[in-house]
Amino acid sequence: MAKNRKNQSVVLRFGPALKALGLCVLIGGAAVGYVWQKNQIDQLFRQIKERELKTAELRDQNKKLREQLAILQSPARLEQKLKDLNLGLVQPSARDVWKVAEPVIRSVGEPVITPVRQLAAR
Repeated sequence: MAKNRKNQSVVLRFGPALKALGLCVLIGGAAVGYVWQKNQIDQLFRQIKERELKTAELRDQNKKLREQLAILQSPARLEQKLKDLNLGLVQPSARDVWKVAEPVIRSVGEPVITPVRQLAAR
């Protein structure tokens, strides 16, 4: 006797449709994920390019500022500025300059050695 379609269970009738729907959802989800991932890669690439340009711009600006600082700190420029401002400043003589030794920094555990004190002769 042939089976009647009405007597088949609901799962057997909708089984192939559910499989097809699941396969479509899986393929669609993978496609959406792929497009989202490509979009993220594109955004990161744009950010990298933007930051590389900003870095190059800042390097150029730093180079220009270093050159400007060197010009402003040059002895000839300072002498000219002193003459222009007429402050009456002059170079100190050799006897006016005191040379002070830099203190020695010791590490932990080294014995304390008191250096011989030198007094300035005046």
